[in-house]
Amino acid sequence: MAVAGRSEDGSTADSAAAALREAGFVRFHVAPDGDALATAGLLARALAERDTPFQASVVRSGRPGTTDTAGTDDTTTVCIGGTEPADVTLDPPGSASEAAFEAARELGSDPDPILALAGAFTPPDAALEGSAAFEAARDHDLIEQRPGVAIPVTDLVDGLAHTTLAHAGFSGDPDAVRETLDGRETADTDEERREVASIVALTAAGAEDATSRAAETVEHVLRPYAITERSNDGSATAPEFATVGGYADVLRACAHERPGTGLALAIGHDVRNAALSAWRAHAERAHAAVRTATTARHRNLVVARVDTDAPLATTARLFCDFRSPEPVVVAVGETEAAAAATDDRNLGTRMREAAAAADGNGAGSERRGRATFTDDEAFVAAFREAMA
Repeated sequence: MAVAGRSEDGSTADSAAAALREAGFVRFHVAPDGDALATAGLLARALAERDTPFQASVVRSGRPGTTDTAGTDDTTTVCIGGTEPADVTLDPPGSASEAAFEAARELGSDPDPILALAGAFTPPDAALEGSAAFEAARDHDLIEQRPGVAIPVTDLVDGLAHTTLAHAGFSGDPDAVRETLDGRETADTDEERREVASIVALTAAGAEDATSRAAETVEHVLRPYAITERSNDGSATAPEFATVGGYADVLRACAHERPGTGLALAIGHDVRNAALSAWRAHAERAHAAVRTATTARHRNLVVARVDTDAPLATTARLFCDFRSPEPVVVAVGETEAAAAATDDRNLGTRMREAAAAADGNGAGSERRGRATFTDDEAFVAAFREAMA
């Protein structure tokens, strides 16, 4: 059975739940992004409650898993955000984790709305209101919108240095953050949070090489939804992460940096420290790549050549949102590339076509794309032609 996208009556969630309800074993093929990780986590937790065994792995486009499925006739394969053949495909126009939240409910689970919201958080279009997960989180007083910045930790130096939701002069450099904040490490009142938010906004938008889009983008990570303390047997339990946006940032970093850790986090294992370590490493390399990329500007496109260890998708997104004078950025390594756009540009199709011209594979959505290839010059030439 194939389930692609979501119809107006919510049949994606219903059909996915129906398939998983009858499954004897479930194998998740998960795309390397935060929404897909959250989706896998929500469904895996629901299956665990039903004692249904499962296995999950992150699968990059063009690199399908090689696990032997012989003798597993009762296996249901679930592809989340990718293009691999599967019994169930969860790749709706919006957030897959929103559909997974509803599917988990259909399976009789009480899914974590915070995880669903973290999966759905996709700046610069970071609106969360209106979903079933948002209503559940609000009804249970799990979130509260406050002044400040969307970071995963309460330590401002750590949070602002390593967030990949914004790019500013201090990004990736804790000492520069400390100097910018004049030694402040926490913000405990709304007034202090507003001051920090103003500093971040001015620094991100006021950089000499910032574009007008930087001011618009940074606004989406201000006034975040804080994750409140949860009551457990009458005692308050501090949340794993400080804000929904910060949690989303960690999930997305793990998806690219340490996908196994990201899956473990989404499934509910205690890997917070490992996840934050991956987030910091990912951020440092991404912000460095934005600063050191060799760029060429073309019509509708900036080509950013980066080092082989640069996190391509995050680099392309940050460059597009904060530095690019053109609506599309493609970050290109030796054998891989990632693209980001400010509006719908059918990047998935264009990346696939350009990669095919360079003996490779590509995939993506309207505003995001990724590709592998054997000839970077042929790929760039084909992509330039597609974007002209």
